[in-house]
Amino acid sequence: MTLLNGEDEVVELCRDLIRIDSTNAGDNAGPGERAAAEYVAAKLAEVGLEPRILESDTNRASVIARIEGTDPNRDALLLHGHLDVVPFDAADWRHHPLSGEIADGCVWGRGAVDMKNMDAMILAVVRQRLDAGRRPPRDVVLAFTADEEAGGLYGAHWLVDKHPELFEGCTEAIGEVGGFSVTVEGKGRLYLIEAAEKGIAWMRLAAKGRAGHGSMLNDDNAVTELAEAVGRLGRHEWPVRLTPTVRAFFEEVFEVEVKEEDAEAAVAALGPLVRMIGATLRNTVNPTVLRAGYKTNVIPQAAVAEVDGRFLPGYEDEFFQTVDELLGPNVTREFVNHDVAVETPFKGPLVKAMADALHAEDPGARAVPYMLSGGTDLKAFSRIGIHGYGFTPLRLPPDLDFSGMFHGVDERVPVDSLRFGVRVLDRFLDYC
Repeated sequence: MTLLNGEDEVVELCRDLIRIDSTNAGDNAGPGERAAAEYVAAKLAEVGLEPRILESDTNRASVIARIEGTDPNRDALLLHGHLDVVPFDAADWRHHPLSGEIADGCVWGRGAVDMKNMDAMILAVVRQRLDAGRRPPRDVVLAFTADEEAGGLYGAHWLVDKHPELFEGCTEAIGEVGGFSVTVEGKGRLYLIEAAEKGIAWMRLAAKGRAGHGSMLNDDNAVTELAEAVGRLGRHEWPVRLTPTVRAFFEEVFEVEVKEEDAEAAVAALGPLVRMIGATLRNTVNPTVLRAGYKTNVIPQAAVAEVDGRFLPGYEDEFFQTVDELLGPNVTREFVNHDVAVETPFKGPLVKAMADALHAEDPGARAVPYMLSGGTDLKAFSRIGIHGYGFTPLRLPPDLDFSGMFHGVDERVPVDSLRFGVRVLDRFLDYC
């Protein structure tokens, strides 16, 4: 019998998953994740697991499976990845985003980075190990979720609310977004492991005024009131606040303590990391949507805006106090999506297992904690006491703008990086 080779299989698994359209526009009207879930479940069943497909709504499907470890007395580990992807305009891409094309040494397509690459790596490693009869040291729960790209209402949050028993014994987790390499001049190859995430505050703002003719005086204009409030929010300079994870990042990279007043200059010296790390120094609010009026010469009685707010762990109260002060008394807010910030200390056996697995495959690897400015399904799993990290191990070419491909055009992942990830994850499961 020919045993499965995860390094060979991961590329085809990734291509297959990309070809399955699981686009999620956030309106619950897309194709859903059912086809991708069935594909994943079939691959797991082939190596003896008994995966469950659970639907929160029509075609909004997640897959859960458990692998029994050699020591049932140990806490279980959760490996999670999401099956949905964000929308795309195929006309903008060099290769069709649902093609799974291999070109220039990369697998191309929507999800190649976020995050069908990790789904494929998990599948490849699990299939390789179980085919060879290699059980992990501890129970491992596999979760391939729906709806992460729209906040997880139909995916991880639904699973935690309706089926928490599926995660019984799980205390730790790995998922996205971390474990990938960034080459920084003078610092070598850093592997950024996500140890924290900013909280989410997507808000809908509203102002009401007096409707009237556009040619007349009106001192109660809803559009003016809202526009001024949105301008105050968008231009506000939030103070630098260094959380434990960001402080640890600076200490690992610069080997000295970086103070708040020096943080922006320190980030500016990091080259390609400016975009990722810069947003983790402070709370942020970005206006994204404006809606008001229906005719040029009619003053509307209402105006609405939406903003994307992100708050640092430990600073949620300060964030909302400031937002309300900037909005003023005549603009109301309600949540479109509100979710917690999370932060996990970068220490302990699981962190050592990640660092050791990386170093075994890349002796030049330096595992460094960082904070993600966005959010992942870890927010949902944290509600049932699971602490986790972003660990999708990829050794990347120094000139690849990897972070810029999240939700971007021409999303792609190097074939060699996928193979590297399989080797690292395989070692990690042995070490953890």
